[in-house]
Amino acid sequence: MTPFHTPAWMAGSVRNKLLAMALLPLAVVFPLLVLALMAWSSVAYDRLLITKVRSDLAVASGYFHQVLQEVGSGTRAVAQSHALARSVEGLAGTPGRLLLPLPADDGMPADLAALNGLLQRERERLGLDFLVLERGPQHTPRQPKAGPSLEALGRLQPPQQAAGQPHTARLVLLPSGVVHKLAPHLAGRLHIPLVPTRNAMPTQRHEEDRAMVMLASLPVLDGRGRQWGTLHGGTLLNQNLDFIDHINRIVYPDGSLPFGSRGTATLFLEDVRITTNVRLFQDQRAVGTRVSQAVREAVLARGQTWLDRAFVVNDWYVSAYQPLLDAQGDRIGMLYVGYLERPFRWVSYGMLAVMGMIFLGVMALAAVFSVRWARSIFKPVEQMNLTMQRVEQGDGSARVGEVAARDELGALANHLDQLLDVIDDKTRRLREWGETLDRKVAERTRELEASNASLQVAQQQLVKSEKLAAIGQLTASIAHEINNPIAVIQGNLDLIRETLGEQVAPVRGELKLLDEQVERMRLIVTQLLQYARPTEFAGYVDVQDLNQTVADCLVLVTHLLQERRIEVQRDLQARTPVACNRQELQQVVINLMINAVQAMPEGGRLRLVTRDWSDETTGAPGGCIEVVDEGCGLSPEVRSRLFTPFFTTKNDGNGLGLWISLGLVERYGGRLEADNRTDRTGAVFRVRLLAEPQVPQAAQARTQDGRPGRATA
Repeated sequence: MTPFHTPAWMAGSVRNKLLAMALLPLAVVFPLLVLALMAWSSVAYDRLLITKVRSDLAVASGYFHQVLQEVGSGTRAVAQSHALARSVEGLAGTPGRLLLPLPADDGMPADLAALNGLLQRERERLGLDFLVLERGPQHTPRQPKAGPSLEALGRLQPPQQAAGQPHTARLVLLPSGVVHKLAPHLAGRLHIPLVPTRNAMPTQRHEEDRAMVMLASLPVLDGRGRQWGTLHGGTLLNQNLDFIDHINRIVYPDGSLPFGSRGTATLFLEDVRITTNVRLFQDQRAVGTRVSQAVREAVLARGQTWLDRAFVVNDWYVSAYQPLLDAQGDRIGMLYVGYLERPFRWVSYGMLAVMGMIFLGVMALAAVFSVRWARSIFKPVEQMNLTMQRVEQGDGSARVGEVAARDELGALANHLDQLLDVIDDKTRRLREWGETLDRKVAERTRELEASNASLQVAQQQLVKSEKLAAIGQLTASIAHEINNPIAVIQGNLDLIRETLGEQVAPVRGELKLLDEQVERMRLIVTQLLQYARPTEFAGYVDVQDLNQTVADCLVLVTHLLQERRIEVQRDLQARTPVACNRQELQQVVINLMINAVQAMPEGGRLRLVTRDWSDETTGAPGGCIEVVDEGCGLSPEVRSRLFTPFFTTKNDGNGLGLWISLGLVERYGGRLEADNRTDRTGAVFRVRLLAEPQVPQAAQARTQDGRPGRATA
């Protein structure tokens, strides 16, 4: 091993060595730490912005598909209404093709006028742009790619729906001529001049005259059950400013974006903005501008969802683009939401500057204190060294004298003076003292070695305790902050019921679902508090149907399953009810489902199994839930640490989900097991619970103390 050579400027001076030891770490480690923290902060901040815009896109997409479904269900209700069936009976003998409503005419027959009025009233009630009844021959040709003609549109049959599923309208592109015939009053919204846009893909087109329409086409039957015609209901999205402004208000309500940022939303027909609240100037919307070529290739060409920075018309936005598909699955447009990036970027720079200034200040203070402390060390050493040189030169009166240090070095300087005073007559006693000191040093060394082992164990326990205490404190703080909005939600639900009175009947089911979810949120908060103070909380024990529990949990993770394109297979055969808290059991099952979904990022099949089960040891009856995925399975290392706290295989996980789930299941005498599939690649998680109620220990302890044994949030 090559020996370390001390530089010449340090070799002859303790002062230089101490200063180097004090200042070099500050000059090297602190700047590296500042750079690492700045880099990490920048990456974390960017991820936070992307996460925010991803959730915004989910809200906008949900509202878009809700409106699409309302168009379909509203048109179906009119097509199947008794009023429409009675109105067409009087026109059963009308020959040839007929398109209603017709322009008002005093000479119009009464039956035709009544039908005209019915269609007009229903269109206004449903908020549709058009509601047209077409009479003509019915057959089903293949729909052309460029958009159906009026005759082909009338012959389209509604898409097949699964049993029990509501009818949903489809998104289609229509030529301007079809829209002119269906709804002449919409002609002014069709022809959109293309505006030259920076970074857009070159094009020779100068105008966009196609129409993007939410369209539902349904057969209308006469009194004998034969198809009399077709009812077309729809909403035109071109320059539909109320629609896009409503999406923007839902996604970005007033005050939702800090630092002066503003949110925007847009609908694209291919790469052209057909309705938007992005501004070219103060009051001029950017209708007719086009998306950048990079976004077009990613979203329209490859079908990806864009979640990144993007140049929008005239500035950079944190953007999310999602492709819109027509009935044939072709990508015909995009849905966009985003917010101005500049304010967030300046805030990021400001935070980095503040952190840098703080670190520089800390480094400067540390340097000052380090130099002062180094001086308190080398100053007495220099005095003692000078004294010894004078003694060696024959100056018997040389002494160190008084030193400012009151630590070991100060004591050593005073002791050196004493030794010089009595060195002749104390040689023997010093020899004896040296021998005694050797023995004490050896004993102390042994004691220190024993203490060091105990200290290491104590330090490990202290680190673990501090980590658990910090997480517990954080969990309790989060639970406290969540309780306030939960109380506001519940209060407003009660106010809605009280205000609506008997009119609440149509939405009683939805309000009940909200009550259940608020209660579930409240119990989740209880679980968070239980994690912070596990001995003070316990769940309600009740009899649970495992099949119903699986069905309820599937409703809550449907959006994740659809997003990952995961097929669900159910094998629900359990007949024995189990004893457990409902919300806690849902929490465990949902956690296992989410883990299974995350194990299949490219999609796959999720299998849910329930069956009866008996404990092998006691023979007690119960039930079992199995969650089976087609992921990569569990390696031996992962299986050995799967249920330990803070262990996770995901970058964004905290490693507490399975640990908490295990505690919840074991509280009721059950078991949580994990294994690999034997038939193929994947993992299977089993929740085993007993039919006999098991009283949680915390609740039992409180009952024995004379206090209620029920958990409260």
